[in-house]
Amino acid sequence: MEYNTQREQLKITDYGRHVAKLIEYAKTIADREERTALAEAIVEVMAHVNPKVKERTDYRHILWDHLMLLADYDLDVDCPYEVSREETENLKPKPIGYREGGIRYPHYGRALEEMVKAVAVMPESPERQLLTGQILHTMKRMYLQWNRDTVDDELIVEQLGELSEGRLTPPEGFKFHDSREYIEAMAAAAAKKEGSKKKKKKKK
Repeated sequence: MEYNTQREQLKITDYGRHVAKLIEYAKTIADREERTALAEAIVEVMAHVNPKVKERTDYRHILWDHLMLLADYDLDVDCPYEVSREETENLKPKPIGYREGGIRYPHYGRALEEMVKAVAVMPESPERQLLTGQILHTMKRMYLQWNRDTVDDELIVEQLGELSEGRLTPPEGFKFHDSREYIEAMAAAAAKKEGSKKKKKKKK
């Protein structure tokens, strides 16, 4: 299980850790078109998670800037705007407040519950279906971080239904990957992050 003290600090706290995890997942998608589609869907979720940003007339540009910042400018997608890297890095967002009380499934965390709620209220669309599938993949990955001995795909689907109050179900044709693939992907991501940290230390 991951603890906050062991996690890398978020560059922008307004969107929560689960959005950051979705962005990291997007980096692993080989197909550029599919990767761009997921990035567009993540931007829509970011708007739901942080609705105050919609008060700005250029809010979609801001969301894409934030997306690229959270991705360390290492997300190769067809961005509809020129990324304002300098302005984005100088922003000082206010941290969001979290409601008090427990969470239903500690191994998924509050951020995932907030993400499920945000996607559940989105209108039916390909983006909603795409994000539902990615949430299911993320749930299984997080479940495996908590318990690698046994994992029940049907149980994960059932828990998604509970968290979304029955509003989210697996997209048509959705299939979980084999547990080994998730574990290997987590190991590869950890190795990449460690390599990135070593490069930064060398530059300093």
